[in-house]
Amino acid sequence: MPPQGVTVARPRTAARTVEHPDLSEVSLQQVLEALVDPVRRMVVSQLARAGEDKSCGTFDAPVSLSTLTHHFNVLREAGVIRQYYVGTTKMNTLRTDEMEQRFPGLLSAVLATSLAEEAGTAARGI
Repeated sequence: MPPQGVTVARPRTAARTVEHPDLSEVSLQQVLEALVDPVRRMVVSQLARAGEDKSCGTFDAPVSLSTLTHHFNVLREAGVIRQYYVGTTKMNTLRTDEMEQRFPGLLSAVLATSLAEEAGTAARGI
């Protein structure tokens, strides 16, 4: 323990990184299983509508933060999103171009259908 009044610098740590799969190693089955869950589709829709990267804490979701973290992990492992740190904040972005190249039309079809479902739900007052 240092003498009173003496501060000791914290050791530098390596930058935080998040592992992402190469989309050539991701199967269609894995992507479809990731996108079948309504909370995960909600995350994808919110990212698409935002038009910019979003931090984990800014999503409007009907689940706890720990459950939402699980959903982010599933989406990341399926190659749908990319996560990275800005300081201590974990940011999320859609891998739109990569997904389009690997699975042409899939993400745009899911997003279009999700938006139509959301609009229908809102119109019915649900």
